[in-house]
Amino acid sequence: MDKQRDFVLRTIEERGVKFVRLWFTDVIGTLKSVAIAPAEVEGAFTEGLGFDGSAIEGLTRSYESDLLAHPDPTTFQTLPWRGEIDPTARMFCDITTPDGQPAVADPRHVLKRTLAKAADAGFTFYTHPEIEFYLLKSSSFGPDGPEPVDSAGYFDNVPGGTAHDFRRRSVRMLEDLGISVEYSHHEGGPGQNEIDLRYADALATADNIMTFRTVVKEVAIEQGVYATFMPKPLSGKPGSGMHTHMSLFEGDHNAFYEEGAQYQLSRVGRQFIAGLLTHANEIAAVTNQFVNSYKRLWGGDEAPSFICWGHNNRSALVRVPMYKPNKGQSTRVEYRALDPAANPYLAYALLLAAGLKGIEEGYELPPEAEDNVWSLTDAERRALGYAQLPASLDHALEYMEDSELVAETLGEQVFNYVLLNKRREWQEYRAQVTPFELKSNLEML
Repeated sequence: MDKQRDFVLRTIEERGVKFVRLWFTDVIGTLKSVAIAPAEVEGAFTEGLGFDGSAIEGLTRSYESDLLAHPDPTTFQTLPWRGEIDPTARMFCDITTPDGQPAVADPRHVLKRTLAKAADAGFTFYTHPEIEFYLLKSSSFGPDGPEPVDSAGYFDNVPGGTAHDFRRRSVRMLEDLGISVEYSHHEGGPGQNEIDLRYADALATADNIMTFRTVVKEVAIEQGVYATFMPKPLSGKPGSGMHTHMSLFEGDHNAFYEEGAQYQLSRVGRQFIAGLLTHANEIAAVTNQFVNSYKRLWGGDEAPSFICWGHNNRSALVRVPMYKPNKGQSTRVEYRALDPAANPYLAYALLLAAGLKGIEEGYELPPEAEDNVWSLTDAERRALGYAQLPASLDHALEYMEDSELVAETLGEQVFNYVLLNKRREWQEYRAQVTPFELKSNLEML
């Protein structure tokens, strides 16, 4: 770590960095940033930077508000959108109490704690997210809702289109930040795009997602458009997901791979999927944390609504992608409910905890879904044992409230804060009178 710190201090000097932003997230997953002068960086490494934690959503209770942000030197990067004028860098931080203990409500620590539990069982957790978002002409909207930048569709090539330039600039910026991009393309909705990040360990991925959301917002501003990670911004159009491919490794060996097994999927892999299915409803209030998230889950267009798994079945909640011959290391499972508005630290902690629980308890994997699950009748789905995902945030909170797994993984403070914050959101949503009701009822009743 000392070598890494020396590298950071040397790079700041060599590149003439004028500001260093210290980044961390609140419990909802909003990025927080404080800029310090280069002269303060060494002190931040040794002592941390003090701040009032009670001013940050869910981070601490008011009577224990003093917290310290400790920059992680391995996350140091200069910010490409700042250009050559006043070069600026960033580092992610770990949050501690004044006596050096990890802050219990630091989302990054929640994930680190769960990764440590996986490490005790001999596993490293790798993730690869496919992040969808919409490009809109602006953040304001009229009676017809937000206006997308184009009317293109899935994989469309739009000559001279905004999205081309946007994706090219975003990908280049992400690569400049050391974040490897696997694919980028136009998605199914008008103005909808997808950029997939390359496999990395889950902590690096969560950091990368926070950086990704910032890069996409910055490039949008630069190009005079607006980017949103809202799960369902346009009525009647596809929602935005963050399908995540996951695998556990034991050293250099992919623990999900077993040569000759069905889909080359090992017993560990099958138990991991069984854990995801068993606990899907309990973790939904975190993987899908907004009222709007459930408009996506129940809006069709390839969003999963039922708890089942399948091989290459895009209507299933968990998919086992096609096996590539001679590439055993690529065996993985894809969780399709997660959306891009989730706090990635908490969401990945819970997905990992659910999978590990399946392995620890030896959960049995039910038969796979071979049909298009959306085209079945309710009676057929019931007969096959496909339970529903929660239909609303309120429904998801009921499951979460009774979940030992979620309480244990998040810790008491984060668990209680999420419940409190999300109940408030549901109450405010439920209390409003919507345009739909006025249009349907005002003149008729």
